[in-house]
Amino acid sequence: MKRGQYTEEQIIGILNEVENGQRIADVCRKYGVSEGTFYRWKSAYGGLEISQMRRLRHLEDENRRLKNIVADLTLDNTMLKDITSKKW
Repeated sequence: MKRGQYTEEQIIGILNEVENGQRIADVCRKYGVSEGTFYRWKSAYGGLEISQMRRLRHLEDENRRLKNIVADLTLDNTMLKDITSKKW
């Protein structure tokens, strides 16, 4: 998937500009994005602050790492059960 031009922190800053009273069309023109993109960003990042976004990203990374660990341990457990269940 293509990486966007703006980081999450920049997107939150753009959304805050509109919340502070600027018009959506002006902000979209200033940053070169469509209004559809703006509303997609608003649905994904609306109401978040930069510190909350960093915390969310950290938790997602930790969750991904823990899922990998569980998958590896499950595979090891399955292999050990297969080995011990066979008759020699």
